[in-house]
Amino acid sequence: MRIHRGGWRIIFCVWVICSLLIWLILHFISCLYLSFPLLSLIIFFMGFVIFFFRVPSRNKPQGDSLVTAVADGEIVVIDKVYEPEYLKRDCMQVSIYMDFFNVHVNFWPVSGEVTYYKYHPGKYFLAFLPKASELNEHTSVSVRNGYGEVFFKQLAGTFCRRIECYAVVGDGETRGEQCGIIKFGSRIDMYLPLDADIKVSLGQEVRACETVIAELNKK
Repeated sequence: MRIHRGGWRIIFCVWVICSLLIWLILHFISCLYLSFPLLSLIIFFMGFVIFFFRVPSRNKPQGDSLVTAVADGEIVVIDKVYEPEYLKRDCMQVSIYMDFFNVHVNFWPVSGEVTYYKYHPGKYFLAFLPKASELNEHTSVSVRNGYGEVFFKQLAGTFCRRIECYAVVGDGETRGEQCGIIKFGSRIDMYLPLDADIKVSLGQEVRACETVIAELNKK
């Protein structure tokens, strides 16, 4: 297991602060019934911060037509919608909700050329609410290959205050490589061609890189 490149600074700061708190507790709180729970909580949080920024090794399925999950989480939306920002056509939307304990590193869903990227400042509604897709802070990215174009959004949630996306228009990207991170819970909206063969169902737990979301038809 690796640690995400953007996590080391946060991990260092958290560990310095937590180490100071541990020192203060050990030196100024003599009551075991008070100090032990506090120390346990602080040590748990120090471990959780490392756990949060983990980058696990994943087995990537073979096939240029496959679209894999951008993030770990639960499928909360599968629906035919109109995508007004970039594609400007009807699409199949598949949304993945991420909780605190999911891997928060995001991965490219297909290989191809980045054709669009835009950052949108916004609100911080609960990520599973429908209005979050348009009103919350988010990034929008589109990737095109010989099987069509896949458009997706990284959405901030109530507790998330930082989205990182590595998309650069014109760059070629590889499915399963890191494309960014959403810190502390959020959602991914994926927009696929109408003729895509959707392979997931509502409520299904998916794993980034490994779970096939859909299979595209050759254009």
